[in-house]
Amino acid sequence: MTTAQSMQAAVLDSLGAPFRVAPLPRPHPQSGQVVVRIKASAVNPLDLKIRAGQAAHARQPLPAIRGIDLAGIVEAVGDGVTAFKAGDEVYGMTGGVGGLQGSLAEYAAVDAGLLAPKPANLAMRETAALPLIFITAWEGLVDRAAVYAGQKVLVHGGAGGVGHIAIQIARAFGAEVFATGSAASKAYIERLGAVAIDYRQMPVEDYVAKYTGGRGFDIVYDTVGGATLDASFNAVTRFGHVVSALGWGTHALAPLSFRAATYSGVFTLLPMLTGEGRAHHGEILREATRLAEAGKVSPRIDPRHFGLSTVGEAYRALETGDAAGKIVVDIPQ
Repeated sequence: MTTAQSMQAAVLDSLGAPFRVAPLPRPHPQSGQVVVRIKASAVNPLDLKIRAGQAAHARQPLPAIRGIDLAGIVEAVGDGVTAFKAGDEVYGMTGGVGGLQGSLAEYAAVDAGLLAPKPANLAMRETAALPLIFITAWEGLVDRAAVYAGQKVLVHGGAGGVGHIAIQIARAFGAEVFATGSAASKAYIERLGAVAIDYRQMPVEDYVAKYTGGRGFDIVYDTVGGATLDASFNAVTRFGHVVSALGWGTHALAPLSFRAATYSGVFTLLPMLTGEGRAHHGEILREATRLAEAGKVSPRIDPRHFGLSTVGEAYRALETGDAAGKIVVDIPQ
């Protein structure tokens, strides 16, 4: 039962356990915080790893409220908050790691710097899907690699969460975009305006020769990791830039070094875990809002609907690998 001072939340008591929906005290805003009445929460692959105890870099003390991304309505603001007021529609990547309450709840008190105004042309479900994937794509392409018009950009995993947003951001900046994927994802990648490359049928040397005349790509964004990052070092041009959101393995840097190319890693959670750079995440999401309202960025959403009582099913839908876009949990009050 929910009262005026409580809220419903999906609680994870132990690693790998089922979620338990329970009433908890409703949060109040501290200085610099905003209380958001949450309308939707996205499920990310990282959520699966955290629940299974496989993400040491993003552990959440248990029992925990999971959920990294949210979209909702400002309920109250704390001292020092001037950018938002009660009733504003907002979104952000705000919790679920490092002891910060997640978004699988009716309310959350979050750092106002992590939030941005919701795109007027997107539904709450679509908006909730954007924060982690947009910030990750933007930090790699814009903050690290400084993408600009006329460049040839290769996105590994172009039909994935970060990948499909990276394609759209690169195209919004005027780049010519190529993206690797399976044969099944070819039509979708092409709908996004990129040249689809079937990585199973065409090795890196062949597509570098075919699409760049052997020169290599100006920017390569790896969203897959492992051997794909090694391939990226062979796909980049001289003085080019390789970016990876999954550069956690052991890799030979010789191919990169002989091209005098640059490598950057993207660790999107860092501002939430350390407190440093949170306002920049809000700035990035304001860019997301601008691009979304201009019709240049749109997230792909799986059509299935889930609620707090079916969070476990939402996680399983992502685990099966057959999701047609981001999985979103609706949180009606």
